[in-house]
Amino acid sequence: MSACRCVVITEPGDESVLRIVEREPRDPGPGDVVVRVRAAGLNRADLLQRQGHYPAPRGVPSDIPGLEVAGEIEAVGEEVDAWSVGDRVMAIVAGGGMSELTVVPQGQLMSIPGSISFPSAAAIPEAFLTAFDAIAMQGAAREGENLLVHAAASGVGTAALQLGHLMGMRPLATTRTEAKSHRLVEYGADEVIVVSDRKFADRVREMTGSGADVILDFVGGAYLEENLRSLATGGRIVAIGLLGGARAEISLGRLLAKRATLVGTVLRSRSKGEKAALVASFQGRFAAAWGSKELCPVIHEVMPVEKVGEAHRLLASNETFGKIVLTF
Repeated sequence: MSACRCVVITEPGDESVLRIVEREPRDPGPGDVVVRVRAAGLNRADLLQRQGHYPAPRGVPSDIPGLEVAGEIEAVGEEVDAWSVGDRVMAIVAGGGMSELTVVPQGQLMSIPGSISFPSAAAIPEAFLTAFDAIAMQGAAREGENLLVHAAASGVGTAALQLGHLMGMRPLATTRTEAKSHRLVEYGADEVIVVSDRKFADRVREMTGSGADVILDFVGGAYLEENLRSLATGGRIVAIGLLGGARAEISLGRLLAKRATLVGTVLRSRSKGEKAALVASFQGRFAAAWGSKELCPVIHEVMPVEKVGEAHRLLASNETFGKIVLTF
């Protein structure tokens, strides 16, 4: 295979350290495929990696960001039995997704549903698999329960609202922007709380009576005490982000009294087997929902990869609603 373009982090820093260069692609190993990437989703993990705060796992390109891709299979390695050259696929990867050619373990691939475009497909894997894992696997959600989703206008947030609604839960959303609240209702939020002073527990309990059974928290330290106050007895807090800081004091008395569970989770560093099992579980439960339009990726903007620096700045601004996708 010939050299391909990729986004490279030349050193830790701001958007100016990003470059588009040509590199020789890796060959696929046993059980791997090479995907010709047509579009790649941008995630906050990419911003953290650029800043030097989130290094790639071992065995993954250390200087090429990108955690989700969509395109066509260019080549297959040995022991690949379920995929063929030319198949339209989307996938989660542990890194290296911002490259025209990237190697993906076959268990992390999903077929692109129907006529969904490559940019739309690139907005699906990381957002929906993260949300599904947090709600169903880590949060052990059940039909009829109250689901509270913080930073709900993000890609994972809008995915979580849709999945919660489809699973028979009552999704509640928080946002810091009044203008985003009406759109959150369109994507499944039963109620929206506009948070201006980091206080939301009273409103959650007012809306639910008993409190939230599952909380998806992207904010971290700044919201921990209010999350505990918002929680129903036996409730679960699933921490999947640290936008509001990595440290906080916790009231263990409140945690014990509510018989609460606090779970931290991350997808990127999991093994190939764990990721494959998650993909299979998600597909088995929701594959048909794409055709019926019960699930849909939410995209703020599609940009050419040459504007990767601008895309990073836009995501960091917190003004987005849904995903930013880069196209090759």
